[in-house]
Amino acid sequence: MKDTMRSMARPYLTLFGLALIIALLGRVALEFAGSAGILAFDYISASGVPILDVVCSILTGSAFVAFLFAAGLALVLSTAGPVLGAALYARGQEGAGRVGVAFLWGWATALVAIVCLVLLAFGILSAVQVGSMSSKLPGLPVIVLGVVAFAAFLGTLLAAAQMTLVACVERARAGRSLTTSLLVACAACGAVVAVLTLGTFAALNTASIQVPALLGWVAADVVVNLAIAFGAARVAARAQASAVVAAPAEVRA
Repeated sequence: MKDTMRSMARPYLTLFGLALIIALLGRVALEFAGSAGILAFDYISASGVPILDVVCSILTGSAFVAFLFAAGLALVLSTAGPVLGAALYARGQEGAGRVGVAFLWGWATALVAIVCLVLLAFGILSAVQVGSMSSKLPGLPVIVLGVVAFAAFLGTLLAAAQMTLVACVERARAGRSLTTSLLVACAACGAVVAVLTLGTFAALNTASIQVPALLGWVAADVVVNLAIAFGAARVAARAQASAVVAAPAEVRA
């Protein structure tokens, strides 16, 4: 039993380390958002308030708890998608380490996560709330197109996450520490994503959304996500090449 716990300690400690890094980045982002006025943590009852306060005002009591479950499911699926892609790559699945393939599966993962969130949301809101929201929303074709486009936007982020994991796998095969690679990648890429998420949310969570500013942040998100994905692919290719070169030397030794 002691040997089993020891052998499993490193993977679990790596997982806990990743969670703590994300928690610390989130805490820093929330502190900045609060001090900059992007988020308000006190109850606001007034007209012309940011969109988040309007949405959250209807999520009270059991509806709030149910929404936490819905959001948790969407986040878990979004996290599991890149991990599954990297695991398939580690097992030798053909095409799993390509940016295009990672993007397409990231798109599909994001789309299913949004669908799950919407399905549960309709069970959370009352018929009156659904009717009120439906009267203010565009037609179904426009909504579907918007969901598909938003999933594609999130797909670039999930592709970047998967390719980063692929790079960590290849670095481990080349003799580098997988734990160190994962922790460093989580901290570095996580900091960049946190800044972009904060900026995008700040442009969205306003009483009057400035579309050019919001589109500018979305464009920056996509560009950086793709840069991380292609950068990670290059790191993976370099690590794979170095492992191939080192193999004959090991045989000669």
